[in-house]
Formats: sequence, C-alpha cells, structure tokens
Amino acid sequence: MEGVEVERPLKLHMLPFLSPGHMIPLGDIAALFASHGQQVTIITTPSNAHFFTKSLSSVDPFFLRLHTIDFPSQQVDLSDGVESLSSTDDPATMAKICKGAMLLHEPIREFVEKDEPDYIIADCVYPWINDLTNKPHISTIAFTGYSLFTVSLIESLRINRSYPGKNSSSSSFVVPDFPHSITFCSTPPKIFIAYEERMLETIRKSKGLIINSFAELDGEDCIKYHEKTMGYKAWHLGPASLIRKTFEEKSMRGNESVVSAQECLSWLNSKEENSVLYICFGSISYFSDKQLYEIASGIENSGHEFVWVVPEKKGKEDESEEEKEKWLPKGFEERNIGNKKGFIIRGWAPQVMILSHTVVGAFMTHCGWNSTAEAVSAGIPMITWPVRGEQFYNEKLISVVRGIGVEVGASEWALHGFQEKEKVVSRHSIEKAVRRLMDDGDEAKEIRRRAQEFGRKAAQAVQEGGSSHNNLLTLIDDLQRLRDRKPLE
Repeated sequence: MEGVEVERPLKLHMLPFLSPGHMIPLGDIAALFASHGQQVTIITTPSNAHFFTKSLSSVDPFFLRLHTIDFPSQQVDLSDGVESLSSTDDPATMAKICKGAMLLHEPIREFVEKDEPDYIIADCVYPWINDLTNKPHISTIAFTGYSLFTVSLIESLRINRSYPGKNSSSSSFVVPDFPHSITFCSTPPKIFIAYEERMLETIRKSKGLIINSFAELDGEDCIKYHEKTMGYKAWHLGPASLIRKTFEEKSMRGNESVVSAQECLSWLNSKEENSVLYICFGSISYFSDKQLYEIASGIENSGHEFVWVVPEKKGKEDESEEEKEKWLPKGFEERNIGNKKGFIIRGWAPQVMILSHTVVGAFMTHCGWNSTAEAVSAGIPMITWPVRGEQFYNEKLISVVRGIGVEVGASEWALHGFQEKEKVVSRHSIEKAVRRLMDDGDEAKEIRRRAQEFGRKAAQAVQEGGSSHNNLLTLIDDLQRLRDRKPLE
C-alpha cells in the first residue's frame, strides 16, 4: 500500500555445529525464521548439506539458502566426506572432526566479511562465534541444543563450585540454590565440566540465547532463576521439530533412514495403541555387545512389542550366528522378529515419524535434547538412560521435575558416546523400567497423562498466540528495531 513502510527483512547467518543433534534443530529454526519472511543463510560443510535440504525445499529460496565452506580434511588427516560426528564410531576420528570444525573459524569469518548479515546465530559449541566480525553493527546470538533448565543447572554448579572434590568420600552431590531439589549420584568428568564452562562463557559474550524448547516445559521458576543469575536474554522458540507437519516431512527429517518410512509405518499400523516400546540412543551413542545383550534380554522378558534402533550393527545384517549371539540371545530373532513382535533398525531411523504414531507407548532414550524435545512434542513418556554430558541433567527434568519418565538406573558418566562402560545396566533393571511404563498400572497412567498434557502444551506453544510463536515474533521485532538503531561503519 502506498505510503506504508514495509519492514526490511532481517539478514541472518546461521552456523550449526557438525553433529545431527545440533544441525537438525538449528535447520528447523532457520526454516522458522524464513517462514516469517526473514532472509536466512545456513553455513555448513559440503557433506553435511543434506541435513538441510528438506528445510530448503519447503521455503522460498529467497528467504532460505545454503552456503558451504570446505572442511579442512587434509589439515586434520581425514578422508574426504568425513565431516559429521555421526559419520564415525571411532573416538580418534571424532576428535579430528571436532578439530576440523574449530578450523572453520577463518573461512567463515572471510565469508561474513564479504556477505555481511545483520546477526549471526551460531552454536555455542564454537568458542569463537563472537569473534567472527569486528564490526559493531553485527551481533551474535548463541544457540544451544540444551534446555534452559540444563543451562541454568550448569550455571548453578559453576557459581557454587559444588562438584565433589578429589577428597570427597562420595561422588553424589546436590545442586545448591536451585529452584528444584536435584541430586546426582555420580560426578561428570573434569574435561566435561571445563567444556561446560567454556560454553557458558561463549553464551555470556553474545546478545542472548535461542533455546529449542518451550517455556511451559522449563517452567516459570526456572526462567525466573535464569533471569536473576545469568544476565542475558533467552528465547524459547521450540520445539523446532513441530515445524514438520506431514508424514513425508517427519519421515525425512535428518539423515537418510536405513529402512523405508513406508515399511516402518506398515509395521506400526498393525499394532494396538500404546503397545510399542521405541528404543533409540541417538546417532553417537554406541553400546558394547554385552550391554546390547542385556537390552535384548530385558525387552524380551518384559513381553512388550518394540522398535529397537541399533546403529552399532549398521551394515552387519549378514553377520554369522556366532557373531550375532554376542549381542542377541539365541533364537531372539525367531521369537521376536519372525512373528513381528519386534522390529530392529540397524542405523538411522525416521524418529519423529515413529514417535508421532499412536501405537508408541514409551521411548527408551539417551536423553539427548533433540530426542527429548521430540518425545515431549509427541506426548510420549520416557525411560531415561543417559550416557554422557548434559544427558544426565536432561534426565532430571524428565523424571524428577516434570514426572514424564522413569529412570533405568544408568549412573556412569562417560566422556563420549563410544566409551566402554565399566557398569552394565542389567536386564532386570531394563525389564522393570519397561514394565513400569508399559504394563499400564496406576503409576504408568499418571505418567502418560502428564506426558500427553505436555504434548498438548508443546503444540500450543508453536501455534499462533502460543508462547514460542510469540517469542519468535517478539525476537524478530526486537532485532529489527535494534538493527535500525545501530550505527554503520
């Protein structure tokens, strides 16, 4: 309309870390901004571009584009194409990928200098995100794959230095001065504590933090605690996975699945409501054959139907019976797979599609935030089995604070997802946790009721007028006004 000033779109550069749990949600958040008329460029490496092609296909290319920066394979002694943490199960290779990711600083800085954005939205895993430009009119906003509950809990531990010391007689500790009573029975590795503190420092130097969650899940008490102690703004914009509406969008989110979505859907469609246990520990958590054997025994003893994702066995469909019996009880496949009681997926699975199916009654998970947010969005109660890092914090939000899951009893805090554990979670503990949620007793009904209630709240949060939807509109408006006030160099 003549005489009416149209707000100039924001120009945003988004920089996700090179791991599916980081790339997938930030790709969805990029699509969110683009769908609201903002111009977004996702910066990644060539072999990771496929993680974002689905986001690109659903949005006008004027508003959402991809820019690739060559990964420094030769500098870190890696084969071409090995650029994501999910592309290997070797810790040494993963360390090289992380080193290569950090070396992207200079080429990304050069790109930002040539193609100036209004703002950079970048994963706080990169410690240099606030040094990508020396121009005062370009600000950085941090993104984390954590919940605000977990960020706040880490900050409380940092402020109070409350991890047990070397001379402590017990490795258990209580989180002090926190809105909820949280106790851990083991201590994270010192190297992870140092990593957490670097991450918090990166966030503090930015203009604020984008969270892939919704305010109702973290809770008002946690949000107020964060505002009081942290000194920067946090915006809940999630759950990002809910931008995927159709069956096709849900089935294609992330990597290429090793089973067809149709095959998986056909199996699920043959089951009763809430009758299937879904088991998946993410893309970079691998268990020993001994632990897999206990999982197989526990789920079989529980008597419930299941979908079990086993990335450890990707490409090993033709393994010998002798090899197979190291991780599956003798006759397991004949008893469970042959009669369609169970479905094993060796590799990547269409998780969002599976979780959104009405036959899934519980989700056994490693408590990675991506998986947790997807389960909450689907209203699915969880059996929590943290493996490493912040997953032990996420577990407490699920089981203790929100009461939408039960703990299997994992207590050993690994440095990375491929570390062989000293302790094996027993088949008895696994069976007991499965029965608590799947046998449909009074406790299970109450947990399921709460999980479904949070599923409804998640859906409401991203709809027009919901908390996350309003946060997105407010954030866009605030960033536009701040941009237009900035002096240009």
